[in-house]
Amino acid sequence: MIALAVLLSVQVADAQTKSPEAVKKAIEKAEAASLDPKKNVKPATWLKLADAYVQAYSVPAGSAWVGASKQELQLIMAGEQPLSVEVVELNGAPYTKESYATRDYYFNNNGILEIIQVTKPIVEDALDGALNAYVNAYKVDVKQSKLKDINSGLDNIARKYLDEGMNEYVFGNLAEASVKFEKAADAAATAPLSKVDTTALYNAGFTAWMVQDYERAKTFFEKCLAVGYYYEGGEVYAKLADIYGKLGDKAKTVETLEAAFVQFPQSQSILIGLINYYLENNENPARLFELIAMAKQNEPNNASLYYVEGNIYNELRQAEKDEAKAAEYLAKAVEAYDACEGVNAEYEFGHIGKGVMFYNIALELQDKAANELDDKKYMAIVEKQEEALKNALAPFEKSYAVSKDSSLKVNIAEYLKNIYYRFISDGAEYEAGYNKYSEVVKTGVAQ
Repeated sequence: MIALAVLLSVQVADAQTKSPEAVKKAIEKAEAASLDPKKNVKPATWLKLADAYVQAYSVPAGSAWVGASKQELQLIMAGEQPLSVEVVELNGAPYTKESYATRDYYFNNNGILEIIQVTKPIVEDALDGALNAYVNAYKVDVKQSKLKDINSGLDNIARKYLDEGMNEYVFGNLAEASVKFEKAADAAATAPLSKVDTTALYNAGFTAWMVQDYERAKTFFEKCLAVGYYYEGGEVYAKLADIYGKLGDKAKTVETLEAAFVQFPQSQSILIGLINYYLENNENPARLFELIAMAKQNEPNNASLYYVEGNIYNELRQAEKDEAKAAEYLAKAVEAYDACEGVNAEYEFGHIGKGVMFYNIALELQDKAANELDDKKYMAIVEKQEEALKNALAPFEKSYAVSKDSSLKVNIAEYLKNIYYRFISDGAEYEAGYNKYSEVVKTGVAQ
């Protein structure tokens, strides 16, 4: 679920006091009243119809609620037993599925109910019927005496659609998930509630993007930008740029990426998108450094801009086939990463960027050595690999010393442990380093 924007909310079970037959009769009665010219001018008539549809939606789900434990439900459900129980896998995670006459319950490994799927609805599209009833209630509520009830109802419908979208996402029905998220956004935007649900908009776009429905995805991501919602450091920009590229609009692709880079220079996905665009279209990536220079003028004391500059050179190095040019990019990356310390001595990411770069170079050389059959050439590659690992040691040590983030320090310790272990037979200092950082990784407590 990480990829989606997740709205955290406490879900409470709807009151379950009516039988399916009683609900059907209530809908028939409320619909008849809505056709009566004397009654359909009253907001209460439409609110009763909306309530009947909500009941029709909720009753088949039973008395359970998402977040309930099995122990709680055993008390609430008065001994009702499932028709079948099986272990299934959804989105890569195991669930216990309990099937009842009208619904399936999915429990996680901790025995907490995560998904309720109605398998036998009382009426189809009950939420659509409820939404339409609330719309009509607002139309006839000339005195606006029922605004609170109407807004509460619309908000409830929007949340239920959002929950359905999340469920469809977990089940792998991405196109249907996009439809449900769109309905959630539309319900929230319905007057008089008139709210912009950015979570629903983003998720509708993201799931459409995943099934390569790019025109549909573009619509939702553009709506996100229009209301100033960028998600996770500019991810909306990155997705839109990818969509424009897929649709063949190069001008909009680079325009979107550059606008995003100015606003979110530290976003790796935006940075890589820009670099790929310039390389794939044989355009000069010097534009990236023009944008960085502009950002530096606006924020001369922002060390992260030099870190981003180092990332750019490192990405260009990896994409460069000419060894001399790649070495030039490597030197410039080191220079940029080192510049971070001069701007802000407490900024650890310049050291981390430099350390990770050399560590990854060592991994690249390790792969290269594994495929080399000539012993002499093999040993030459191994020497370069060891040199790269030792070049990573100092920046990782500095970042560990400077950082005040304990969880980050544990991550840095993982790199240091691996490097010191590689040279553990070369002397006591390497053995001591390995023992120190191995303990940090083991305990999760930075020294």
